[in-house]
Amino acid sequence: MYLLEHQHDRDALIRANVRTDRLHLLFRQTFFSVSGSILAALMLSWLCWERADHGVILVWLGLLSVATSLRAVLLVTYFRCPVDTRTPQRWELKYWVTLSLSAAIWGGGALALMCPNDLMTQTLVLLFIVGMSVSAVSCYSSYRSMTIASIALVLLPSALWLLFQPGPTQIGMAAATLVFASFVISATRKMSEAMETAFRLTREMEYAHRVAHHAAQTDELTGLKNRRAFFKQAELTYEHCKRNRVPLSVLMLDIDHFKRINDSYGHQAGDEVLRQIGAVICASIRDVDLCGRLGGEEFAMLLANASISDAQATAERLRQAIARLVCEHVDGITASIGVAAMDAADKDVHMLLNNADQALFRAKAQGRNQTAVA
Repeated sequence: MYLLEHQHDRDALIRANVRTDRLHLLFRQTFFSVSGSILAALMLSWLCWERADHGVILVWLGLLSVATSLRAVLLVTYFRCPVDTRTPQRWELKYWVTLSLSAAIWGGGALALMCPNDLMTQTLVLLFIVGMSVSAVSCYSSYRSMTIASIALVLLPSALWLLFQPGPTQIGMAAATLVFASFVISATRKMSEAMETAFRLTREMEYAHRVAHHAAQTDELTGLKNRRAFFKQAELTYEHCKRNRVPLSVLMLDIDHFKRINDSYGHQAGDEVLRQIGAVICASIRDVDLCGRLGGEEFAMLLANASISDAQATAERLRQAIARLVCEHVDGITASIGVAAMDAADKDVHMLLNNADQALFRAKAQGRNQTAVA
């Protein structure tokens, strides 16, 4: 059951990431679609200026300019907003609205330019809308539905109009255009599937890398950092606190009579004790604190921006919480804790931990189940 839930969560996370990747790609390609749309309209208007109604051209260009401006504003707003707010839930619908508006205006304008008795104008318009359809494949390739919608809104009005004209030439042009569109739409399916696969493989590799990285740094029994990861992070924390004169304290914890627990109740009972203490440590310290299992029954906690009195209070809360633990077959669990704070005499984090370790030995020598301060 756990594996199934884990697999479900993993797949849901990857699907969400893939959807976000598609959105990012869509917006990165939007500049070319926005600029190309208005440039193509200007060029078509120039070519048809002597053959079409000037008023129709000017109204079309005006409406298209408004739609293009909306898309440009959407593009700028998207890239200026924080990265964590660039979610499909927030932006997909907005993109759909601006795209549909722009494509509908383009298709309606192209139809308005169609002159019933002017084959040259019809050919020019058809050439441009076919070109716009091809550009839609590259501009909206991450969203097949948007590609198909864009092609339909731009291409179909003029193609269907030509299909019902009396001349065989217009009918042939329309039929060829529709056949071409069907091939393009079919190709978008394969392109979309290939892109989806590429996005998914990339995210699966990233997820596997994160899992492997986490496993390499984590003690699998307690969920805390392992010895190597703890010391690596502890050195960085120590240098940061010393450079910025931030108080730093450390706790060294050792489970009392742990060997007796293993010998008397077995290693499974010992592992259960370790798991419970790992959970207590996580619940007793702050999220910003660093904690790890150094080996066996020994744990260490590094508390940044904590004075010696703060650290001692944390140690006492932790010790008392451990004393309240109930583990099957084990009669009472206690721990001894040594506390130390960084001072000018410390040369590195190892010296600081050694001070806390000496305090820990003193706590054990004085009867265990207590906190000692270096």
